[in-house]
Order: sequence, then C-alpha cells, then structure tokens
Amino acid sequence: MAKNEVKYSVRVADTVRPTIAGADKHPGWHALRRVVSRITTPLLPDDYLKLINPLWTARELRGRIVEVRRETVDSATLVIKPGWGFSFDYQPGQYIGIGLFVDGRWRWRSYSLTSSPLTSRRNKTITITVKAMPEGFLSTHLVGGVKPGTVVRLAAPQGNFVLPDPAPAKVLFVTGGSGITPVMSMLRTLARRDQVTDIVHLHSAPTHSDVLFADELTDFANRYDGYKLQLRATRTEGRFDLANGLDAIVPDWRERQTWACGPAGMLDTVERVWSAAGFGDRLHLERFALAKTAGHGQGGKVEFARSGKSITVDGATPLLEAGERAGVRMPFGCRMGICQSCVVGLVDGYVRDLRTGAEHEPGTRIQTCISAASGDCELDV
Repeated sequence: MAKNEVKYSVRVADTVRPTIAGADKHPGWHALRRVVSRITTPLLPDDYLKLINPLWTARELRGRIVEVRRETVDSATLVIKPGWGFSFDYQPGQYIGIGLFVDGRWRWRSYSLTSSPLTSRRNKTITITVKAMPEGFLSTHLVGGVKPGTVVRLAAPQGNFVLPDPAPAKVLFVTGGSGITPVMSMLRTLARRDQVTDIVHLHSAPTHSDVLFADELTDFANRYDGYKLQLRATRTEGRFDLANGLDAIVPDWRERQTWACGPAGMLDTVERVWSAAGFGDRLHLERFALAKTAGHGQGGKVEFARSGKSITVDGATPLLEAGERAGVRMPFGCRMGICQSCVVGLVDGYVRDLRTGAEHEPGTRIQTCISAASGDCELDV
C-alpha cells in the first residue's frame, strides 16, 4: 500500500448467501457426509439431520436466535447460536450476513459482529446489534418482530476493518451512531487481551438516549485508565469539529492508529483531514453502504433466453433479483460484485452498473448482482 493511502472497507447491504460451510474446518465429518450421501441418495444426510436439528445442515450456514436484547428505543442486540461449520476465529471489526425468511422470500443484510471472538469461542454464540432504519425493512423486523428460536441463514464473517493483535500502543476510535458496532467488538476484545493501553474514543449520537452500549462504555471508562471516552449529543451539543478543532480535542491524533466508522459526512471529513495531513496510512475507515449512482436509469423488460421467462423492472432493481422474482435459477455468490459467480452474457439491450453508472453493451458479460436494466434487455440464462 502506498504511503498515506487510506485503508478502508466498503460494506454493501446484500451479502453472501452461503452454500457448503465449514468443510475445511471439519474434514472428518465432511468425509463421513460424502459416504453417507451415497447411501441416502437421492436425499442427502442433511435432509435427515435438519429434521432433527435445523442447525446441523452443511448445505448452508445457519444460526438460531436465542435472545433479543433491547439496547435503545430503536435498536436491539441479537444473540445467535451458529450451526455446524461456523468458525469462531473471526477478527474483531468484521461483519456477517444474515438472511431471514419474511413475507415469502429470504431477505439479506450485513451487520457488524459486536461480540468478541474470544467470548464467542467460549459461549458458542455471536452477537450483532441492529438499529431499525426507516427505509430498512429487515432491520425494523429484526429489532421489533423477530422472536427467540427463529432460525436464520448466515454468511461467514468477512471485512478488513479489523483490529490487529497485538493492538497499536496508541489508538483513536471515531464513531457515530451505529458506527460504534464494529468498534464495540474491538473494545471487548482489547479488554479480554488486557491491551487497553492508550485509547481515545470520540463517539456521537443524536441524543444521549440514542447512544448504543451507553452503560457499558461508561463502565469501560471507569474501569480502565487507558480508555478516554468523549460523548457528544449532536442535537444539543453539535458535532465534533473534526475539520478544524481536532488538535484541541485529541492533541496527539497524528500519533495514533485511527479506526473510524459512522455517517458518510463524518467519514468524508476524517478522510480529508488525515489525507491532507499526510497520515492517511494511519487511518482505517468502514463505510456501511456503497452509494449507488444517482440516476436509476429507465428499467425495462428483462428476458431470460434459456428459461423463456421475462419480467419488467425499474432501473434500480439488480438483474439477479429480477431473475429470482421471475422464478429463474440465477447463478449467484457474494451478491456484492466481488466473486464473479453471477456473471452471465448480455444477449441484447443495455444494462447499467449500479455502482458506477457505466453501461454495458450486447455481447459482453455482466455481473447481475450489481447491474440493472437500462431499457429492454435479454440475458443468456
């Protein structure tokens, strides 16, 4: 990585729908499954095992919600017991995908793990903390509607917004709103590793009642001399002046490795300040969503050549989702535009990349998870 280059990760809403999970972690069990599958064909061992316990399937990663714990008026922590194949050696700061069957379809989102991997290995549970968003159907359901005992699909932990071991001697956390969630995993892990040495934490929320983990953060500050917490209720106290007043807030910020997560405006300011000062190589950012281009295009009729099916969609609907709505068996993998598993040929028409706005012409191969119809089009699937 070039000097002064900001290290950041971008997390999108839709995430991996896992298939075979954990085979490399349990080769003996996986070999036994292969042998038994030959005996039970056409059914698989999982078809029987999941009738006994739905978490025993190896076709996909599953988990059971064992507790829903309210954090604030519009947020809750979900305690989840993962099933066979889940690896508890994730890194603090990573996130997982969670799929929930609601209104006849599986809905997927990604959320930061707020548990420490050290605690997870002992308790065999993980936690995510979800804030209900006005435009977020799944987040609202997870906070206010999901019941303990519900079985969910999981995606393996991922993300590079992580805390190293050992941690740097001097750390700065800059978080806003639900951006504190990955940092909470880091703080809990630092406490377990006895590495709370010199940490400054700037956190802001609209009001003090909106602060996630408020009691735990206060207790953390009281227990550890090496942890300095500054809270800001933005509606009454205004925002931290990160652009012009950072020297007064954290005089030695240039000496600290910094992890920042929160609203886009806050992260834009942080990135600009650190880059201008020549310390971008000490900054780690995570953005919760990859912004789509402003223009949604016109959409159109999407025809699926091999299946003979078609559907009309708007210009904001990914072609992968359009195909699934039409009942087409679409190839897919990460649903993030990374793994290339969803690539198909564009037979006719034009499609638009939802991330960049670039249009693709007939005869090219396109990623259906991040592309939308730009007029009528035909796909080779």
